[in-house]
Amino acid sequence: MITDFVLWDSIKRDDETAFSELFHRYSPRIYNKAFFKIKDTEVCTQIVHDIFLTLWNNRKTLEVNSFIGYFTSATRYQVYRYTLRQKSTLIDYKEDLSSLSNNFTENKGYSSVAYQDLELELESYLQNLPKRCREIFLMSRQKSLSNDEIAGALGISRRSVENQITYALKQLRVSLKDISVLLIILYGL
Repeated sequence: MITDFVLWDSIKRDDETAFSELFHRYSPRIYNKAFFKIKDTEVCTQIVHDIFLTLWNNRKTLEVNSFIGYFTSATRYQVYRYTLRQKSTLIDYKEDLSSLSNNFTENKGYSSVAYQDLELELESYLQNLPKRCREIFLMSRQKSLSNDEIAGALGISRRSVENQITYALKQLRVSLKDISVLLIILYGL
């Protein structure tokens, strides 16, 4: 049986037969390691192919001391990347909410009370902000003034306005746990 390193030396000299031998030797292990975590045959097959494609493309410069170690690390990395991509959710932003389907019933009384409660809670957190920071934040969110307009009205730099708004949002995010309050903050009171 030809050792991995003899195969690797041949692969570095563009020997596709040696590469095929290495592929058949290690692809089942890589596939099984990936399948243990992902449980999707198509994705696991793609991971195997990606790992070997990277190996082939970098064969001239890559130094491999242990193929088991290399393939284990590469598999972990590919599984991690896949898992991370799966956790990312796409957000579909709609400019005009009236274009969305309105197939739900809303309890307007509850919504009104909940909104008032959220406004009171928000107001109490705003009171904890420094006076100038609160003033800038309210000019931005309640009066819908641009950063340049606020800077002009208060005689400060645009960067100072941005810093104050960033500070206010950071403090409010820490204080407020309810996502609906964050939406009120971001889209106006």
